[in-house]
Amino acid sequence: MRTLRVGNCSGFYGDRFSAMREMLEGGELDYLTGDYLAELTMLILGRDRMKSTDLGYAKTFLKQLTENLALAKERGVRIVANAGGLNPAGLAEAIRKVAAEQGVDVSVAHVEGDDLLARSAELGFGDALTANAYLGAFGIAEALKSGADIVVTGRVTDASVVVGPAIAEFGWGREDFDRLAGAVVAGHVIECGAQATGGNFSGFLDIDTSRPLGFPIAEISETGDVVITKHDGTGGAVTVDTVTAQLVYEIQDQRYLNPDVVVDLTSIDLTADGADRVRISGVRGGAPPATTKVCLNAFGGFRNSVEFVLTGLDIEDKAAWVRRQIEAALAGNPPAEIVWDLARTDHRDPASQPAAAAILRCHVKDADQDKVGRAFSGAAVEIALASYPGFTMTAPPGRGAPYGIYRAAYVPQSEVPHVVVHADGSRTEIAPPAVTADPESHFWKRIHANSAENGGSVSKSGPGQPIALGRLVHARSGDKGGNANVGVWIPAGHPRREQAYAWLETFLTEDRVRELLPEAADLEIDVHPLPNLSGINLILRGLLGEGVASSTRFDPQAKALGEWLRARIVTIPEELLA
Repeated sequence: MRTLRVGNCSGFYGDRFSAMREMLEGGELDYLTGDYLAELTMLILGRDRMKSTDLGYAKTFLKQLTENLALAKERGVRIVANAGGLNPAGLAEAIRKVAAEQGVDVSVAHVEGDDLLARSAELGFGDALTANAYLGAFGIAEALKSGADIVVTGRVTDASVVVGPAIAEFGWGREDFDRLAGAVVAGHVIECGAQATGGNFSGFLDIDTSRPLGFPIAEISETGDVVITKHDGTGGAVTVDTVTAQLVYEIQDQRYLNPDVVVDLTSIDLTADGADRVRISGVRGGAPPATTKVCLNAFGGFRNSVEFVLTGLDIEDKAAWVRRQIEAALAGNPPAEIVWDLARTDHRDPASQPAAAAILRCHVKDADQDKVGRAFSGAAVEIALASYPGFTMTAPPGRGAPYGIYRAAYVPQSEVPHVVVHADGSRTEIAPPAVTADPESHFWKRIHANSAENGGSVSKSGPGQPIALGRLVHARSGDKGGNANVGVWIPAGHPRREQAYAWLETFLTEDRVRELLPEAADLEIDVHPLPNLSGINLILRGLLGEGVASSTRFDPQAKALGEWLRARIVTIPEELLA
């Protein structure tokens, strides 16, 4: 059976620059893909476009391609990336210019139609800096079937850059839902680059970190089954747990919604398939939703912050004094929002000065830049000789900086143009899916039934031991708009994995999450069991406020939220710790 080898060389705008060359030189590939876009990235590109209409794409990708275009052509590797951002046509033209200068004969196509900014009023989006719908993979597939060597897109789903090549190579149709679902899972696993090979992995002590982590490869078969692997001789590892870590990352419930298919995450079967090889099989898919998500970024105002270092004794009293002083200084013309955060990083009987220090952070926001600029910085600096003993700051406050806010909208797929612009300038319109389904359809009910049927049975446990939760579970967390997602699972090698999962499913309730993560005490929390992965997906709604760009959390993208959860002391049955 034919297998398609699809590699990844970028998980975000700013990922390891050398990865494209490493992947091209490291072994055989049919396609090389890259994910350069995120909700925050669209805001960054929107600011670029305000400076020049020629910008709006991921400039790093163009630099990488400039260095590796001839190599990719020589190795016969076709390239698909969403680096076009807000200006895929501009990026495609820039690539053609580079190719002409280097004398490399390549056909470059791009996919557009996702940018709905000009229709914001018509579609009810309100004021927005960017408004981009998530497109599916059939436009990419059409460009590849028409002979493109390089395809760049605007906002497609992260998995689409992997699904498109599979559709093109295997001739899948709109209703090959199980096959499409398998490819979406493959794309979801490798989309974040080295996160699938040990990056941000809570079990990092068990993998090779002596070398740079290799980037992942998905070997996709015509049936939709997949093997995740990496090039030989690269760092990191591909294991059931590193793949699970990526599977539970940035998902919302037991469904994974995509413009081309809805994936049943309870159907996934993971098995080791040799060294650095994990097989994904059994994936089921259903008809896609009739709507698609639109990423909206808008100007939120201006923000500023300052960090006061509080050292030694009476930390709480010192913090209270600073707070009174700053708020009094700003009382005549206060900013719209003032947020205080005291991090008690100080230790008892400190052996060093840093060990004696705590950090008091003050964040301010307002639509008026002056209120968070000189007025705020002046208030912070002017008390330097008239405040708590040992007054110092990590850095002097600067001018107020603009920030963005994120929100999602949903529009019918039929309202979103999906257009391929080929190398010769001709255009092909991609029709929306003819068959769609209500998210509360029979397919969704079946997922719930599967989850309940496959869940672990509660078993009686012996005496408990107070210990960090992370001594039993792995976790991976991240951001999804204003929400935070935490995936928690029992490691694949646990000798009593089924019993441990049964305990975890009973233990990790909404109330328990609020107890372990006090920041979430007043938030809506969703708990979704994933018994096939021996895991649970948690959604903390609103933890990040109006999105990453506006969040004042210590960890604004919730990337370390899972590690905080793992560090909490809980009582775990002793027999599960063996």
